[in-house]
Amino acid sequence: MDDTFIVDLYLSRDESAIRQTSDKFGPRLRALAYDIVQDCQTAEECENDTYWAAWKTIPPHEPRTYLYNFLARITRHLSLDVCRRRDRLKRKAYLCELSAEMEQCIPAPDDVECRVDDITLGRVINAFLAELSPEKRNIFVRRYWYLDPVSAIARRYSLSESKVKTTLFRCRKLLRERLEKEGFQL
Repeated sequence: MDDTFIVDLYLSRDESAIRQTSDKFGPRLRALAYDIVQDCQTAEECENDTYWAAWKTIPPHEPRTYLYNFLARITRHLSLDVCRRRDRLKRKAYLCELSAEMEQCIPAPDDVECRVDDITLGRVINAFLAELSPEKRNIFVRRYWYLDPVSAIARRYSLSESKVKTTLFRCRKLLRERLEKEGFQL
């Protein structure tokens, strides 16, 4: 079914929109959630919570041309929230490792000015990703958006783990330089 039609179902508050969304995107959303939470039942809960969040947020938004991306963002945030709640007292090393890697090149929103710059930061990062080769962009996105381990990325693209690590290091360095050039305080 066409994404535009599914969004129209949401806008008309037709409950079949959820079933259509589940049929079209369910396995991908569940896989995304599972990659983050590492638990089948929790991944299903995140998927279902995504449908509820979409039901509540689509009337003001109309993601006709980017429905999967819209849903994937919701799923990712819900899954990360589950991880935060589950590991509130003892942080998981994996998420801390990824955070530490990205802290080297992206400023943390510590004050109001930095929060205002979030939109600009997003645009700079999107422009940076658009300039990367498809291979580098895919590696970067798989690591920092989908939270894939280096070994999984290496297998997926038939690369050595050292090549993936080197590519990620160089991309982070380039991103850091780009952000500094754009005037972000790191």
